[in-house]
Amino acid sequence: MRIGLIAGPWIPIPPLTYGGIERVVDTLARGFAAAGHDVLLAAPTESTCPVPLLPGMRPAVRDELGSTMSELSHVIRAYQGLQDVDIIHDHTLAGPLYAHRPAKVPVVTTIHGPLHKEAEDLYRAMARDVAIVAISRDQASHAPEVPVTQVIHHGMDVSAVPVGSGRGGYLCFVGRASHDKGLLEAITLARDVGMHLKIAVKMREPDEIRYFREVIEPMLGPNEDFVGEVDDATKYRMMGEATAFLNPIQWSEPFGLVMIEALATGTPVIGTRIGSAPEIVEHGRTGFLGKTGELQGFVEAAAGLSRERCRASVEDRFSAHRMVAQHLRLFDDLLAGRLPGGVPVTPPVHQNR
Repeated sequence: MRIGLIAGPWIPIPPLTYGGIERVVDTLARGFAAAGHDVLLAAPTESTCPVPLLPGMRPAVRDELGSTMSELSHVIRAYQGLQDVDIIHDHTLAGPLYAHRPAKVPVVTTIHGPLHKEAEDLYRAMARDVAIVAISRDQASHAPEVPVTQVIHHGMDVSAVPVGSGRGGYLCFVGRASHDKGLLEAITLARDVGMHLKIAVKMREPDEIRYFREVIEPMLGPNEDFVGEVDDATKYRMMGEATAFLNPIQWSEPFGLVMIEALATGTPVIGTRIGSAPEIVEHGRTGFLGKTGELQGFVEAAAGLSRERCRASVEDRFSAHRMVAQHLRLFDDLLAGRLPGGVPVTPPVHQNR
């Protein structure tokens, strides 16, 4: 099968530091190629993913993250170059709505963001001639009128992720500098239980910088170790030595890739029961979920959870192999004319914070 993959224009594949969507695209590209398929990746020219890159693309436009114009230009170049593939898997928002896609080439798109009202309208329009993949049942449940073809959870390659000892005596937070990610709640929790907190955050966008400068920075003290944005090796080492990973999110996150990264290092997750978290964390086995005010009561119990079980949960349920295989089966169905119908989704989890 000849598979065209379209990533966004802002971050190379794979990312050097922050970039959850880009990590997923990289894992898929490598997995498709390892399964014997021809992969052509439309991505920024600095990308180092070991598959053929589509010629004619541009360098990453990091300072325009989220820009409509940069995405549209990128999408036009991508579809112009993917005329001779069998199927296209598009990870942009604009691409599936582009009017000049190659004729008779099936397109699959993955919803990476929340399904708010405006996004719901867009994906309903796309669904007329595009197969739609959701990344969690909770995400799909927020827009039941969008005909989701399949729910496929993210996966990751754990072969390069070491299992840590968990004996560092601290708690850990990794995410964006944003109210939604729960950094303020993580700081409060760590102080309440008297444990040191290591913090690694992405802080590039104006809103992130403003939130950090105005809310987080003034309250940082000796109990917090702020390390900024880190590479994978540093991140996995920091996660792996932590007693627990804190994920007190304050929004319905479609899929928390950082949670499976923490579990892969053997570290249990303590977080709010919001969004996709109940689909990832097995309460009482690989972590604990509850309301924000309940989380401090889980820290002592989390220290006694099996790190081997945390790692095994990723190997069994969130492996790269599983994610790649599910996509390939979907592609086969599309090419054979067996387009799956929409999937049943569960009602949204009650949003306890």
